[in-house]
Amino acid sequence: MRFDIVTIFPAFFAGIFEHGIVNRARAKGFVSTEVHDLRAFTHDRHRTVDDRPFGGGEGMVLKAEPLAEALASLGLATREARAADPDAARTRVILLSAQGRPFTQSIARDFATLDRAVLLCGRYEGVDERINQLYCDMELSIGDYVLSGGELAAAVVIDAAMRLIPGVLGNEASGEFESFGVADADIAVDANGVPRSQHGAGGLLDYPHYTRPAEFGGLRAPDVLLNGDHLEIRRWRREQQLRKTFANRPDLLQAASLTDEDRRLLDVIRRERTS
Repeated sequence: MRFDIVTIFPAFFAGIFEHGIVNRARAKGFVSTEVHDLRAFTHDRHRTVDDRPFGGGEGMVLKAEPLAEALASLGLATREARAADPDAARTRVILLSAQGRPFTQSIARDFATLDRAVLLCGRYEGVDERINQLYCDMELSIGDYVLSGGELAAAVVIDAAMRLIPGVLGNEASGEFESFGVADADIAVDANGVPRSQHGAGGLLDYPHYTRPAEFGGLRAPDVLLNGDHLEIRRWRREQQLRKTFANRPDLLQAASLTDEDRRLLDVIRRERTS
């Protein structure tokens, strides 16, 4: 997969792609990243990329012309033209913006199936909306807060999507045994109503993890994880998923894949919290 990043601060990404999984994925050829300096597509002595907003107001707005030229240099036509081109079906142009839809693990999974993602890093008060209307397939935000620019958001999107590309993590299941994972088919359960595995979180948060030593800081790892009873371990992990999700992200429960036993446990958890 190829990621193209259009930014006014290309040096921002110099260190980010030189460490960890992103670096290994690039070295092995699973991912390529190209950073493009928006100022290279200006035509005045000051390399101007922004201007005052129509209608007045604070701040500056990134101009449409250099962004359109940058996209053309990458071989990208307007969204309408790309929609009629079968060869462009696996390419997306994405605007990073505080006004965008929330970036989620589900969107990251979709991106991991693409051939190419082009990320436009907004700055100042934003990007001339005509670029969004003419070229962008999606406007994304990584959270309900405002950043100085889209560079950090672009790095987040690349990391989240890249690690889901087959082969990047080595063990492909590593991208499924975690928070927000897709549920196992039909939430397969055993005779006790316990999910047969935690292979997919089913939209819940991950369960807590422990490793050696068994005791640290006066706290001991849960005995259930040390006794070798895999049924009890699965039951404990599922309950912990529900508890952590209820405590930290109760909104996820509305769309999560839940069994009857899950709902019973949630009733118990709710009663504990209100008693």
